[in-house]
Amino acid sequence: MTEPRPIDCAYEDPLDLVWLRTARELGMRVERSREVFAAWDGAGTLRIAAAEDMDADDSVAQLVFHEICHALVEGPDAWSLPDWGLENRDERHLVREHACHRLQAALADRHGLRRFLAVTTQHRPYYEALGDDPLAADDDAAAEIARGAWERATSGPWSGVVDRALRATAAVASAVGPFADEASLWTRARVVNPASAPSADRSSDPSRATTRPSPRDASR
Repeated sequence: MTEPRPIDCAYEDPLDLVWLRTARELGMRVERSREVFAAWDGAGTLRIAAAEDMDADDSVAQLVFHEICHALVEGPDAWSLPDWGLENRDERHLVREHACHRLQAALADRHGLRRFLAVTTQHRPYYEALGDDPLAADDDAAAEIARGAWERATSGPWSGVVDRALRATAAVASAVGPFADEASLWTRARVVNPASAPSADRSSDPSRATTRPSPRDASR
């Protein structure tokens, strides 16, 4: 009888590794759950849906990125509040959800990932209807809120961590996309040359975090 071969490692999805590590660096402990789709407890734990409860075009990367954008929109005071202080059972905070979408699209656009890292659930039509510049001033109050979050996202202590994750995601998508069938989400990335990507503050290269940023620094 053949002895079982020793196994000393395990395969992991590359983008899971990128975004779970990113979450840890930002002070978020990610857990999978059959009870929620995405929920922040206000005390350091982010629960996201188990794989079997996700749509076919959902991913850990997408969900973690979305919650990071919520944190950036709401600022440090929201870190101690469940679900960033937002209520999703009615529309009282819908404008802030839309601001999160605008920030998410703007950050993803710098790396050709707007479609690849799109929002999910019933909010998707708003995201897909955003124009070329999701931060442009218009009569939607969400745009102004998103512009404030953009400053936190691109010049605060989180900027280097988030940008590194997006660059890694673009690199993986660039490598995998040519091998994917048309129906694959990997083909939805429109990866841009990093050298030509817009900078974080639209005028200079994004800062790089040299120490682990504190969650309480999210809006500085």
